[in-house]
Amino acid sequence: MVDRIKREHRRKEYDAATQYCTCGQISRCKPSPELLAQGTDKLLQKSKMAHLVSSIIDGYHDLMENKSDPRVNDWFLMASPFPTMFLCLGYVYFSKVVGPKLMEHRKPMDLRYVLIIYNLVQVIFSAWLFYEVSSSRSAPYTSCLCSGWMTHYSYRCQPVDYSFSPTALRMAKGCWWYYISKFIEFLDTIFFVLRKKNDHLSNLHVIHHGVMPMSVWFGVKFTPGGHSSFFGLLNTFVHVIMYSYYLLAALGPQLQKYLWWKKYLTVLQMVQFVLVMVHAFQLLFIDCNYPRAFVWWIGMHAIMFYFLFSDFYKQAYKKKALAAERKRLADQLANGKVNSSSGPVTNGYLSNGHHLKNGDATYHQAGKPTIASFLNGSALSQRTVELVRAGYSSLGSAATLRHQSRVHSLLAEEDRQS
Repeated sequence: MVDRIKREHRRKEYDAATQYCTCGQISRCKPSPELLAQGTDKLLQKSKMAHLVSSIIDGYHDLMENKSDPRVNDWFLMASPFPTMFLCLGYVYFSKVVGPKLMEHRKPMDLRYVLIIYNLVQVIFSAWLFYEVSSSRSAPYTSCLCSGWMTHYSYRCQPVDYSFSPTALRMAKGCWWYYISKFIEFLDTIFFVLRKKNDHLSNLHVIHHGVMPMSVWFGVKFTPGGHSSFFGLLNTFVHVIMYSYYLLAALGPQLQKYLWWKKYLTVLQMVQFVLVMVHAFQLLFIDCNYPRAFVWWIGMHAIMFYFLFSDFYKQAYKKKALAAERKRLADQLANGKVNSSSGPVTNGYLSNGHHLKNGDATYHQAGKPTIASFLNGSALSQRTVELVRAGYSSLGSAATLRHQSRVHSLLAEEDRQS
């Protein structure tokens, strides 16, 4: 019965498809207008898709073959962007998934001596990229970045020299070495993973190290030298200082007291990005023979990294400073003493012998200092705010839930404004 219904259904479909035929042979029949229109639409869609794909492929080959710098085509990893892209994606996957999973049930590795050697090599390598061994433009071992910027490059407008002159080739080769250095810096993350320093694997760290090789690849491929190499000049200088700090930190705890300037490394990074932004975007207002696309490329990278580092600075240092202040107040409260604007407070009395006014007195309840009252529903006193910031959200028997909510809302508003 079921087979019969299926055969009947197929016969009706066959009749519908051949009702416009001029003869009994399907291969010679005339298709219906509806079927002809459907087939035409499908062919047009396939043709448009094929044309789009073909245009993308042709555009890619034109970009790589005719718009790039032919001097770098045969250099390692410079023929195509895909190896660099896959290495960057693999780095991110290892940093966030494979690495932490691999070390999940293992003990952290002791890499002190490895870190000492690695950071020392990075200091020397970064210094080599930055420092100009000889001020002569024809010196055979001149560092490419500084051979331009400390001799004949213009900070206002510097087109790319695509010639095969020794100076131009040294600059291009220096940019390529800077690109290679971005892969070497992957070791920073690998060492964090092996030492199980997962708190160091912040989004800023992974994004910064994962994006830079791909970004620099385009610079080397199309503009090896010229205006954009100013970023490399600043970055290598910052890395000399940064890896010097890491080297000192790896030498042991006896040097920790000399490393008070850690947070200023982040400030230095942010200053670097501001300088890169100003240096890049100035070309939007002057006539310079330099690709406008790379002006935006470099400038937008600097903006992105500036805000990433700025957010990291706020999270890492300002909140730590606030936590330290809260701990200091908590320690003072534990001893029953807190400094106020009028003097030290002890068990509700000022050092001058007078009681605190306006409901600002404190008292001990079961050995714990609490706040007794508020300013009759008006603005809270500074003492109250300090005590609540120190973690004493319990405001004593005289305080109501409304007062507690008010204190926390004021503190939240203050934090948002800061």
